[in-house]
Amino acid sequence: MRHDRPIRDEQRFAASLADAIPAARRVATVVLGRVDGADDVVQVALERAWRGQRTYDESRPVRPWFLRIVANTARNDRRSSGRRAALERRVALGEDTPSAGTPEDDAVAAGDRALVLAALNRLSGPDREVLALRYVVQLAEADVAVVLDVPVGTVKSRLSRAKGRLRDELAALDRGTAPAEGAAP
Repeated sequence: MRHDRPIRDEQRFAASLADAIPAARRVATVVLGRVDGADDVVQVALERAWRGQRTYDESRPVRPWFLRIVANTARNDRRSSGRRAALERRVALGEDTPSAGTPEDDAVAAGDRALVLAALNRLSGPDREVLALRYVVQLAEADVAVVLDVPVGTVKSRLSRAKGRLRDELAALDRGTAPAEGAAP
C-alpha cells in the first residue's frame, strides 16, 4: 500500500489516536446512552480516522478531531438502532480506567454519584452529551465545540441551559418529586 506520509508521521498519528481512546470510549458511551456498543463505535471511528488521515489538517490537534468522528459515529449508531438506554455509572464517571482518583471522584461523594447519574439520565441526549464532554471527559469548551461541530458560543449556551436543567432534576430527585424515568417532563 502506498503512503503519502512518512512512516514517522503515521506513527505519531497512530499514537495520538491511541492516547484518545479512553476519552473516545466515554464520548461514545455518553452519546449512545449505554455502554453496549461503545467499543464498536470507537473501533469504527478509529477506522474512519485512519482512512481520513490524509485529509486531516496537521496544524490542528488530533484529539478533538478524532472525538468529533467518535461523536458522529455514535450519533449515527444511536439513530440507526433507535435505542436509548441509561448511562452506566462506571463508564460515565470514567471509572473504567484505573486511576488514583479523578477530579469527578474527588468532587462528588460516592453516595451522590447515583443521584447525579439519575439526574443526568433524565436529561435529553444533547444535554448529557455537552455536560459529559465538558465535565466528564474534561474537554475545554473550544474542544467541545470541535467535537459537536458548533461555535464556542453555542457550547457555552448549551452548557448553561443543560446545567440549569441538571440542577432542576437534582432538586426534584432530592425532593422525591421527579417524574418516573421515561415519563413526559
